[in-house]
Amino acid sequence: MDENSHPRVQRGSSPWPVLPRSLGPAPFAALPGVLWSRGAVSWYVGGGISLLWLLATGQEIAATAHSAASATGGIALLAAFALIYLVAIPVGWGLPAPWRIALPVGLLALTFTLYPWLGWGVRDVWTYVGVSLAMMVVGWRITLIGIMALALVAVWFGVLADGWDEADLWLPAIVFSISLMMAAFTNAFASMNQLRAAQDRLQTMAAERERGRMARDIHDILGHSLTVITVKSELAGRLIDADPLRAKAEIAEIEQLARGALADVRTTVAGSRGVTLSGELAAARVALEAAGIDAELPSGTDAVTPAHREIAAWVVREGVTNTLRHSGASRCAVRLGQREVEIADDGVGPVASTDSSTGLAGLRERVESAGGRMTVGRSDLGGFSLRVLL
Repeated sequence: MDENSHPRVQRGSSPWPVLPRSLGPAPFAALPGVLWSRGAVSWYVGGGISLLWLLATGQEIAATAHSAASATGGIALLAAFALIYLVAIPVGWGLPAPWRIALPVGLLALTFTLYPWLGWGVRDVWTYVGVSLAMMVVGWRITLIGIMALALVAVWFGVLADGWDEADLWLPAIVFSISLMMAAFTNAFASMNQLRAAQDRLQTMAAERERGRMARDIHDILGHSLTVITVKSELAGRLIDADPLRAKAEIAEIEQLARGALADVRTTVAGSRGVTLSGELAAARVALEAAGIDAELPSGTDAVTPAHREIAAWVVREGVTNTLRHSGASRCAVRLGQREVEIADDGVGPVASTDSSTGLAGLRERVESAGGRMTVGRSDLGGFSLRVLL
């Protein structure tokens, strides 16, 4: 996953901006935002409450100190430990996986600065170290090994301090259980955020597909309608002196075509656009006759299975539009089969720009998404052939 594809942590996005290490943010990119995210603020509140346990540790430092200066120094170190603990966890959420483990390790090392006052009792604050490791989301294996190792070392320190005593198992048990609980909690949120990120990507992909569908439909609708309008306008221009009544009729049909195209665009935008094979065949006959092209069209649509008639209608529309625009043909044939549609003409045949045609490219996408295959080439009439197998 490259840097640009990493999810970014934004204020007000997800309540807990922690992600699995496989989906963690790009190195250090999310740090400024994650420190003040809603999840970080929530953590500061919850983690701050948990620091009340350190009051007893502060009292122990004050009791064992030999002077006021020593007590002040020890309590200052304890306060620094508490502050670093609070900040370390949201910082870890903004780091790449290899860097996250350094934070609980550093926090563990910081506990030994309290050794002059607490001795082997520094293990009393290791619950915070375990929680920090649990909330780094560095993988269950590393987390479990780290927590178990921390608990075992806490047992060892208890033996060093007081000798073997079953009572010394209480603190390691607390370190292990609380850390494990927080690991489960954090990983659950990480998985939830991963699902949210996947949903966001799916929504983006769906929007892109819908935009592509709309653009393709509008192109096909306007391309066909504007081509027919152009042909009829040229015909009306030629007839305006020779046959004014027919020219008037052609102009009226042009107006109807323009209104129909506008209605089709509106229904396409609304997502309710549909085409019918019979309607496209009728429109093809009118357009070809207006252009002076002999139309060889099937008398019905029964040859095509009902499941394939809509895609066949789009093929007829684009194929006839291509003949009207580019072919210079005098004859056009539309052939329908149970799983095959072909539009052939006797015009100039395939041209170099066929592969870059927006209409044919959109039709190919439509056909392939329906499980079909489209080919273009020279027809048996000597011109262009558009053939689709469904």
